[in-house]
Amino acid sequence: MSEDFNMSMRKFLKQVGVTSQQAIEGALRDKGAKAGDTFEAKMVLTIDGLDMEHVVTGTIEGQD
Repeated sequence: MSEDFNMSMRKFLKQVGVTSQQAIEGALRDKGAKAGDTFEAKMVLTIDGLDMEHVVTGTIEGQD
């Protein structure tokens, strides 16, 4: 893969990670989630023109 491809991929994934973490932390705060609370999460990634869908599921725990 080309260096341009690698850089664009890393930039996109960094943006996804940072903005997703901020959104999750905000939602946990707004909900008043506490340590021990758990929430099932699902992230769906689609890419126009590639006809792909990638789903990631997991559990997020409340914060102290």
